[in-house]
Amino acid sequence: MKKYQLYATMGAGFESVVAKELQSLGYQTQTENGRVFFEGSQADIVKTNLWLRTADRIKILLKEFKAMDFDTLYNEVYSYDWAELLPVDAKFPVQGRAVKSKLHSEPDVQSIVKKAIVDKMVDQYHRRGFLPETGSEYPLDVHIYKNRARLSLDTTGASLFKRGYRVEHGGAPLKENFAAGLLRLTPYNGTHPLIDPMTGSGTLAIEAALIAKNIAPGTWRKFAFDNFDWFDPQLHPAAVEEAKSLVKPLEAPIWASDIDQSILEVAKLNAHNAGVLQDIRFKQVAVKDFATDLKNGIIIANPPYGKRLKDRESAEVLYRQMGDVLSPMISFSQYYLTADPNFEKCFGAKATKKRKLFNGNLRVDFYQYWANKNDYR
Repeated sequence: MKKYQLYATMGAGFESVVAKELQSLGYQTQTENGRVFFEGSQADIVKTNLWLRTADRIKILLKEFKAMDFDTLYNEVYSYDWAELLPVDAKFPVQGRAVKSKLHSEPDVQSIVKKAIVDKMVDQYHRRGFLPETGSEYPLDVHIYKNRARLSLDTTGASLFKRGYRVEHGGAPLKENFAAGLLRLTPYNGTHPLIDPMTGSGTLAIEAALIAKNIAPGTWRKFAFDNFDWFDPQLHPAAVEEAKSLVKPLEAPIWASDIDQSILEVAKLNAHNAGVLQDIRFKQVAVKDFATDLKNGIIIANPPYGKRLKDRESAEVLYRQMGDVLSPMISFSQYYLTADPNFEKCFGAKATKKRKLFNGNLRVDFYQYWANKNDYR
């Protein structure tokens, strides 16, 4: 079976998390900023798209070369066997990025790559300078960093965070793979209780339930590879059936609460679509009134953080309430994501560890309060 040079892309700060996920699936990995490389067959392309919780995309590295000028870029792209990859009617959009390179004009890079592919396919398919591009989509990517160019084919399509269960958006919810990444930065594996006291549209609680029940996050969706004419069409449905056979019952409770009943209804709908509604206890309650008899688990939350002064003031009132109610729950390890630099001061306790992340383009901190340091990564 043909082996491909593959790589996963991810948000800044999650490289080690994705590498661990790939290693747990049985792959040997190499990591660089924003990418984790591994090798695999078509079956592995299906498996990683289906199972990776924290990555953005899985790409096939087609070719890597040095490109100091446009002639070299054109010739290197032209020399690839595009007819093996693209049928004559393929739709092949080209995304281009250039960083710290002589070829710094991204529109020019894209257009040169596109022209080289068109010219080669016209020659290979004996066309007269015209390709219809009416068929399936093959998303191509050229990335030039310090004059090293990489040509890649995206096997994923819409980013892996688009699981397919979230139809309603409440406010500005965490992306699903970002939420899963936060959970992977805790010791959560479904064997201890988990509480999200500010659940919003439910993403953290739902992703926790998917982890706890061993549900593949890509179960509900299609991928770009489904439309590649050379890709074995039996691999994906077979992998989904196998994944469904590996689902297990929930071991420990998951609680998700919020002050806003209307947003809780959104969270319940999302949980229903993900098949985990019966596994999460949803309750309308303000943080200041929260109470539980659960012990020895994890509290995780993405509390609101306001950019405007008035919003920030109300957010910091909430952080003080969190400190009053949640901080005394010392048998729980606690994890909070916020962009507010005053969080520890308002919460009333210094974090055991603080990790810098980016939620989209927003710099945030993940404050970690460990119940027992010996138990944690």
